[in-house]
Amino acid sequence: MEEQKNNPLHGKTLESILIFLVNEYGWEELGYKININSFNHNPSIKSSLQFLRKTPWARKKVEDLYLKTIR
Repeated sequence: MEEQKNNPLHGKTLESILIFLVNEYGWEELGYKININSFNHNPSIKSSLQFLRKTPWARKKVEDLYLKTIR
């Protein structure tokens, strides 16, 4: 626990991060900020989560945008 106390991602699920970003930016702007097909073509939380869970580089971009947004 000590290691995680300053980690803003601790306790956050990928789904909650994605929902936050969609609510903050909308799919169109999110797709502009992070250019991946699951944000730009028939976007949905479910399809985006499937892609992000299999694609570490895309997940990192989503997490980085989340951290930048909450600061």
